[in-house]
Amino acid sequence: MDSSSAKLAPSCIQTGLRVWAADWLIAGLLGLAVTAALLWHTEPALPAAAGFVALWLLLGAILVLRTPPDRPAPTRRGPGPANRVTLLRAALTAPLGGLIVAAPVPGDPVLALWVMSLAGLALVLDGLDGAVARRTQSASAFGARFDMEVDAAMILALSILVWQITAVGPWVILIGLMRYAFVLAAWPLPWLAAALPPSRRRQAVCVLQTVVLLLVLIPGLPAVAAITIALAGLLALGLSFAVDIHWLYRHRPEVCHD
Repeated sequence: MDSSSAKLAPSCIQTGLRVWAADWLIAGLLGLAVTAALLWHTEPALPAAAGFVALWLLLGAILVLRTPPDRPAPTRRGPGPANRVTLLRAALTAPLGGLIVAAPVPGDPVLALWVMSLAGLALVLDGLDGAVARRTQSASAFGARFDMEVDAAMILALSILVWQITAVGPWVILIGLMRYAFVLAAWPLPWLAAALPPSRRRQAVCVLQTVVLLLVLIPGLPAVAAITIALAGLLALGLSFAVDIHWLYRHRPEVCHD
């Protein structure tokens, strides 16, 4: 890099951060508007839910803005088209967390349909952001991580909502917690943090978890069917993680001894 490029770099980074901040603010306002529309009839719960949504999006913004500037495009030129799709998904899924705080009424069919609509739209957009990234040649490691974190947050929120408003027990939250447990396990076992090879199976199981949780939310679904579907999803997820953990264990760095 020549001296002129080096002088321009900080300015480019600041411009990218300003674009990110503006887009994230728009996403935050959208998320708050959706939350208010869902909870307008339960005024006591609205402030807490709105506060949760704002906090969720603020934490996400901090993570984005702390991304090192030597990473691909996100911090230097703004989000880019694919990351904007993911950001829209974040705005649609944040209200799901707000609903958790609002303590939804079990068995409420209207609420279940709202949750299914938001999560279903986010799932459709999940398939769109990858296509946009490939078409615009804007794919990056940051974008893939951003997409994964939004997926994980939505699945966790959905699993908690399933427990709150359906006949499925609290064990269903394991579907949302398993990925975070895997990340925490990498602290004492660093070999778990190694990069995994791309896997269609892993992608399919991730999508399957969202589909499973949406199916369980169908109003009027018999309790036995809901529990069976949720249990099948949990088992599929557990097996997928077991396969990845086995691969990481087999390829862990060898420890040298004197």
